[in-house]
Amino acid sequence: MFAIFASIMTKEQIRQIALRTISLETESVAGLAQYVNDDFINAANAVYATAGRLVISGIGKSAVVAQKIVATLNSTGTPSLFMHAADAIHGDLGMIQQDDIVMIISKSGESPEIKVLVPLVKNFGNPIIAMAGNEKSFLCQNATYILNTTVSQEACPNNLAPTSSTTAQMVMGDALAVCLMEMRGFTGDDFAKFHPGGLLGKKLYLRVQDIYINNPKPFVLPADGIKKIIISISEGRMGMTVVVDENKQIQGVITDGDLRRMLEKETEISSVQATDIMSKGPKMIEADALAVDALDKLRKYDITQLVVAENNKYCGIIHLHDLVKEGLI
Repeated sequence: MFAIFASIMTKEQIRQIALRTISLETESVAGLAQYVNDDFINAANAVYATAGRLVISGIGKSAVVAQKIVATLNSTGTPSLFMHAADAIHGDLGMIQQDDIVMIISKSGESPEIKVLVPLVKNFGNPIIAMAGNEKSFLCQNATYILNTTVSQEACPNNLAPTSSTTAQMVMGDALAVCLMEMRGFTGDDFAKFHPGGLLGKKLYLRVQDIYINNPKPFVLPADGIKKIIISISEGRMGMTVVVDENKQIQGVITDGDLRRMLEKETEISSVQATDIMSKGPKMIEADALAVDALDKLRKYDITQLVVAENNKYCGIIHLHDLVKEGLI
């Protein structure tokens, strides 16, 4: 039956349903601003100050939201645990420790499991943060702090399926997490420690020095002639060579293009030296810089390689192909 109804809907009808959903959820999120009140601030301060963890619980769709908030908090410096409200009253209450704060998420605040859970947590003496859409509910009336996530209407046409309400819960959870991040002075380096895997990990951890060491390191001296320059570029297979002095201090670079332009202009090449054709002030990057910063430089200057240096001392070359191999592009 559902497939029949779907098949007779026009493209415009489907588009309008999607736009209405987005509009309703946008309004719900905007409405949360009025609920960032003293209770929100006090709850954030309490979580920041506690020596324990933030244990987050819920039932149904709110439980799914709780798991997402826990993941966000853990990855941004606030130790958190998820405790399903139904499992809590069958043994999982044992995960709550003395210094923990418990946050319970529920649209109505009146679910049977919530009504059982709340008195048990109160008996433990743990503070309760209620994230709910009904300040008069059982949950809110028994909470230490209230994060109000009231919405005027679900995006569901029957005003039943959790849509706008779960979006509001997610946004309020993000607001709390970001506040705690900034309160803790949580930096990009801290974030990297918790995200070592995958592409995100590479962007945060992988450094130029982890990559360039596998590449050839072609170089010539300022007085070297055309033959040595050609051999250096050819053997290095990097499309360039670096001109350095006796102390490996970088003087310039010579690329394939520099060679071609020189040959077009010069008829007598036997006396040509590296200093005659090199490009001064090459684009460089420090060895300890992030690989993603190298990628940004390559894109900015529309080039394919960078000279790697430490205090202007030649270390090697990093190529665009290296970053492609690492999956950064």
